Amino acid sequence: MKVLLIGSGGREHALAWKLAQSELVEELLVAPGNPGIAMLPKTLNVALNVDNHEEILDYVKACGIGLVVVGPEAPLVAGLADVLRANGIPVFGPNKSAAELEGSKAFSKEMMAKYNIPTAFYKICEDVATAKAYIEEKGAPIVVKADGLAAGKGVVVAMTKEQALAAVDDMMGDMCFGAAGARVVIEEFMEGEEASLLAFTDGKTVVPMIASQDHKRVGDGDQGPNTGGMGTYAPAPVMTPELRQKAYDTILKPMVDAMAKEGKPYQGCLYAGLMIKGDSVKVVEFNCRFGDPETQVVLPLLDGDLAEIMLACANGTLDQVKIAWHKRAAVCVVMASAGYPGSYAKGKEITGLNDVSENSVVFHAGTKEVEGNIVTNGGRVLGVTAFADDIKSARDKAYEAVAKVNFEGAFCRKDIAWRALNR
Repeated sequence: MKVLLIGSGGREHALAWKLAQSELVEELLVAPGNPGIAMLPKTLNVALNVDNHEEILDYVKACGIGLVVVGPEAPLVAGLADVLRANGIPVFGPNKSAAELEGSKAFSKEMMAKYNIPTAFYKICEDVATAKAYIEEKGAPIVVKADGLAAGKGVVVAMTKEQALAAVDDMMGDMCFGAAGARVVIEEFMEGEEASLLAFTDGKTVVPMIASQDHKRVGDGDQGPNTGGMGTYAPAPVMTPELRQKAYDTILKPMVDAMAKEGKPYQGCLYAGLMIKGDSVKVVEFNCRFGDPETQVVLPLLDGDLAEIMLACANGTLDQVKIAWHKRAAVCVVMASAGYPGSYAKGKEITGLNDVSENSVVFHAGTKEVEGNIVTNGGRVLGVTAFADDIKSARDKAYEAVAKVNFEGAFCRKDIAWRALNR
């Protein structure tokens, strides 16, 4: 079959890399794609406006696409899956009403409260005065979140009351995230260790993937501002088999069942960001798609046909598909542009992309092709990923590969997977 994948980042490169290995996929079309994706077998980048649902629908019909996979959250929250499903086209990704789990922090919190899914205490605030009063009442540390989509940057973990009050001013007063911050959710600061647990679901059956751990801060030792993610590894040892089962029983399956009960059936990838402390597992956030850069370490460990699994999620037959995992480890190190997550230059030529050894792959996140050269075109430029029998070996291989790739101003964290290795 022909598959259309929507997106252009590192997550989409990882999805395309795995989909291209499927025997079911005869041609993989990616809109708009990136230079790394264009190098994959059976794969072609196509210039489509992913915000124009009718243009995508017309293209899908004209090309006889058998499955559409939506990578990023924005098209899902905007309702792309609804338009396609209404025309009988199988889609991997939730409808608009189900994608609200990520599109609105307030909706997500209200669902967790209604269905007793463990999470931090919280208050939804519609105005500055209410938000500040709640912060004064609760004190710090406390977390301030913009309600809507803010490209992964709408969360402030405030260690002092002053930081929390300033975050409210930024989001609600200065509208630094636009309409996304018109309403905020203020919630308890949870202590513990974070992990990401993604799951395949067709709206009834829920199959958790291997747990991973992201490194959100820009600097070694988890110092500096938050980013979209500076690296990941899987499996995350903090997520023991017992805790994984607990997360399934108390979080993943209850949320999918709750969405069905609310008339918002959830199909696709459900991402649960979790906080683990002792034997307690609580939800930090839900996302309505694969994580970035979690996908870059989770999918290489999948022992199965991704296209077959995604089609089953779209068609409601996930219980009929066998999903297994390689007993290996993967580590992804993000190479970023100097200045990220602040302002950074673009257009720096990248060299050494073909010099990495086998058992390593370089996923393109922010690149473009100019006159035959690959150049930087984003803050997070590359996700250099390696696989091995254990996390330490995978990490060593990843950094060996990083050393072979270069562009002016490139930097990366030197301590990816440090929590796993410290155990």
